[in-house]
Amino acid sequence: MGHEDARNIRGITLQQLRYFIEVATEGSITAAAELLLVAQPTMSAAMKDLERRVGCDLLRRSVRGIVLTEEGIEFLGYARQVVEQAELLEQRYLARPPSRRLLGVSAQHYSFVVEAFVRMVRESSAAEYEFALRESRTADIIEDVSTLRSELGVIYRSDFNRNVIDRLLRDSGLVFSPLFRATAHVFVARTNPLAARDRVTLDDLAELQRLSFDQGVRNSFHFAEEILSTRSVARDIRVSDRATIFNLMIGLGGYTVSTGVVSDDLDPAIVAIPLDVDDRIEVGWIRHGSIPLSGQAEVFLSAVREVVGEFDVELLP
Repeated sequence: MGHEDARNIRGITLQQLRYFIEVATEGSITAAAELLLVAQPTMSAAMKDLERRVGCDLLRRSVRGIVLTEEGIEFLGYARQVVEQAELLEQRYLARPPSRRLLGVSAQHYSFVVEAFVRMVRESSAAEYEFALRESRTADIIEDVSTLRSELGVIYRSDFNRNVIDRLLRDSGLVFSPLFRATAHVFVARTNPLAARDRVTLDDLAELQRLSFDQGVRNSFHFAEEILSTRSVARDIRVSDRATIFNLMIGLGGYTVSTGVVSDDLDPAIVAIPLDVDDRIEVGWIRHGSIPLSGQAEVFLSAVREVVGEFDVELLP
C-alpha cells in the first residue's frame, strides 16, 4: 500500500462505514438514506467519497438496486468489525446505550428458527433495531445470503441433495456450517390418529395427503425442504407458508416430513413422530465466505443452539 493509499484509508470515518453498512443491508442508497434520516444526495456523496478513499468500486447499480462488488463484499466484513468495536468502546467508556442493531435471516420453514428469533428479540438490549426474518424457498435463501439481503440463511442437507446444494453454495461464494443432525419425523395434527403412535412407517402414510413447500420455478427434488421428496404418492399438496401447512394438517389430516424439532409454544396443535426410515437430516446455517459474522448474528445463532438443544438431536460443533 502506497503513502497516498494509507492517507486515504486513515481518512475514512465511522459515519461513512455506518452509511456503507446500511446501504449494503438495504440494497439501496435511497432506502438507506430514508432509514438514517439523511438526504439522498448526502448519502450518495458519502459513498462516492468512500470509494475514492479506498481506491476501488465498492457498489454497483443493477436492476435489483445496489449490489456489492467483490471488493465491496470484503470491505463490508471489515467495516462491520470496526463499527462493532467502536460501539463497544462507546458503551464501555462513554456509557452510551447499545446502538441500533441490524440482522437479516432467511430460512426454510422451521419453527425452531422462529423460536430462536423470538428469544433474540426479547433479550435484545438495543434501544433501536431492525431485524428481518424471511421464511422462503431454498433457492431464494441462497440468493438472499449471496446478495447480502440476509446475513444468515438456514437450510438442510441430506445424502440426496448434498452435492447439488454444496455446488450451488460454492458457486455463490457461501459456506455451510452444520447445526444439528436429526432422524426423520412426521409432523401431524394432535387430532390425527397417528399422533398416538411411538413410530410410523411409510405404509401408515399411504392414504394421507402429503404436504410440502412449493419451490417455485426451482421445484427440483434437490431444492425440496422435505426428505423422501422423490417418493411417489397418490395425494400431494404444495403450499407456500408454514401456517398453511399446519392448518392443512389439522383440517385435512395431512402430514409432512421434517426434523422433529417443533415448538410447543408456537405450534401446540402439531406433534412430531419418528418415521421408520434410515434417512437423516442435517440442518445448518450459511453465510458469505468472505464476511465475518456480526455480533448480532452470533447472538441469533446462540439462541438457535439453545432452542435446538432442548430436543433429541445430535448437536454439531
